[in-house]
Amino acid sequence: MDYQVIKEGDLFILTDQNGDISRNNQNGYGLYTKDTRFLSQMEIYIDGEKPSRLSSTATKSYVASFRLMKEKKDVGAIEITRNRLISDGVLYENISFVNYYPYTTTFDFTAAFDADFQDMFIVRKFRTGDVGEIIGKEIKENALSVQYRGADNIIRETRISWNVKEARIDEERNVHFSITLEPKETQSICFFIVPVIDGQAGAVLSYEEAYQQLEKSYEKWYEETTKATTNSPVFNELFQRGRQDLRMLMTDVGYGETPVAGLPWFAVPFGRDSLITSLFMLPLNPEKVKGTLRTLAAYQGSKTDLWLDEQPGKIMHEIRFGELVNTNQSPFSPYYGTVDSTPLFLILIGEYFRWTGDLLLIEELKPNILNALAWIDGVIEQRGTGFLTYHQEAEKGFPNQGWKDSSNSVVHQYGDYAMSPIALAEVQGYVYQAKKELAPIFRLLGEQQKADQLEKEAEKLQRAFENTFWMEEEQYYTIALDKQMQQVKSVTSNPGHLLFSGLPNPNRSDLVVKKLMAEDMFSGYGIRTMSTEAAGYYPMSYHNGSVWPHDNAMILLGLSRLGYKKETSAVISSLLEASKSFAYQRLPELFCGYESAIGYAVPYPSTCSPQAWAAGTVFVFLQAMLGLTPNAFDKEIQLDPVLPENLNELSVENIHIGSGYLSLKIVRTNEKRFAIDILQNTTGFEVTCLSNHRAPQVS
Repeated sequence: MDYQVIKEGDLFILTDQNGDISRNNQNGYGLYTKDTRFLSQMEIYIDGEKPSRLSSTATKSYVASFRLMKEKKDVGAIEITRNRLISDGVLYENISFVNYYPYTTTFDFTAAFDADFQDMFIVRKFRTGDVGEIIGKEIKENALSVQYRGADNIIRETRISWNVKEARIDEERNVHFSITLEPKETQSICFFIVPVIDGQAGAVLSYEEAYQQLEKSYEKWYEETTKATTNSPVFNELFQRGRQDLRMLMTDVGYGETPVAGLPWFAVPFGRDSLITSLFMLPLNPEKVKGTLRTLAAYQGSKTDLWLDEQPGKIMHEIRFGELVNTNQSPFSPYYGTVDSTPLFLILIGEYFRWTGDLLLIEELKPNILNALAWIDGVIEQRGTGFLTYHQEAEKGFPNQGWKDSSNSVVHQYGDYAMSPIALAEVQGYVYQAKKELAPIFRLLGEQQKADQLEKEAEKLQRAFENTFWMEEEQYYTIALDKQMQQVKSVTSNPGHLLFSGLPNPNRSDLVVKKLMAEDMFSGYGIRTMSTEAAGYYPMSYHNGSVWPHDNAMILLGLSRLGYKKETSAVISSLLEASKSFAYQRLPELFCGYESAIGYAVPYPSTCSPQAWAAGTVFVFLQAMLGLTPNAFDKEIQLDPVLPENLNELSVENIHIGSGYLSLKIVRTNEKRFAIDILQNTTGFEVTCLSNHRAPQVS
């Protein structure tokens, strides 16, 4: 990565690898909250020159550290360490200086700050619009501030202060400190940067107090989530990185914590991204997904609004909180241009119940469930195709509204783009799965007629899908049907999601798996988004040939559930190997689809990292390795483990299922057999093993 980013709550900072936010930078560096840049410059100088970088790290997702120096060759240097964190809406920047000259030295340390309050969309050159103006700049004894009145009449302010009094502020509002150090002597200065919105601001602590507060919150997260260790350092590091990154990416906009999509540009709740990430988080702790369900329920569509692509019952795509949204210059307040968020919302509810048996949350969300089902059925009936389709309504919305939402992602075999309304293959699988999973829940609620209706609708959809989406010549499902109900005959990863839904008949599931694992789809570093033989294939394409970890994870959920152990092992092994190619062993949003034979995974030129559903992929690895399927209806936990090559032991502590926890250890005894020891089971569920393993025992 050519940047460093940390986040806590709704505040994040993006800088270069020196820790600087350069004035007029074109990379979008800054301090952001509520989709507004509250710091557009933060640079440091020693005697008027920028120090050079020795190293930078964000090994802990929530703390960044930069080691710099200002030297005289063959004489010595001033070493500068910048330690940075965010806590309760305040950015802390602790800068330490060490004198490595053999004599006493005095130097000028300068810090330059500015704030432009640009809307995120303007920073990214995604939108333009009418905006507000700077209304004041104040200088105090050891503080300065910048105030802005937006076109939305919200007063925004950036307050900057520091913990030493001996400072001089020049006419350009740069802050100067004259520092004298004996040899090996150290001195520190801490800056506190506070975004203020209509007078609301976080409380400033000392750096040490803020650090301890932050550490304790992460310790609490680790205590509340599943712990897994293996004999594989690669898996162990990826698992811990995933736990840490997801904690950083959690945000509460008023209805409980939910994972935002990713940093730096998508630090807000999404429909699809937050739902899929939450689905992956069920093995981590199903309690952690309740905030996602309540947040999306709170913003569920209530009216028809073409500007927002909103319809009653529809689950949103993305919500923003900046100036352009507040003044209706951008349709993200929220924007509803997604076809898959609504069925995914229902799938997450169904899967959450399977893990917890929590009918109280189901009853709480029942109006939202019924409204979501009504939206799905209404669109199917309105289009008259028998399938759930999408079509862009909002002038500034998205033309493609599945997870592959780039403009060229649904492409015919001859290279021309499909015209909407479009029916995506995986979306029909989501609808089928949602109705099948909700039917038994409605029976528990005493609504037999509704349950029967959902099952009949699911079966009808399945028959229509099998008759319409299957490409006989490819022995595979098409990615989509276009406006004319013609198949879009490109081979892509989308039908892989159908395995988890359970929609294909067994013979066709076998053929789907065979195609996914063929050389044109499986790169050795994961399953590609598009076959190398397709007209639209390009390994550096965003959606047409790249590898997306979350896409592979959705496929893995199906491979595991249907018992494709060899393929499950291969996909997990390939992505573990790919993770070695990335900073902090962090799987990115996507990477290029080149063959693994080249020896390393090729980064995609611009990608979110950390990214929520990529971080959550490792928890799908865990679930698939355990072959874990909880079933609250029968109060049963099924295990059918498979461990990738070179991974021979797996210990898991405190998987939250039912009313308690499951802890267990799996040890490979030969190529196909595993010993399973149940170390703890307070779930209230019975544990059963599906295949040829030693019977689980409580130790």
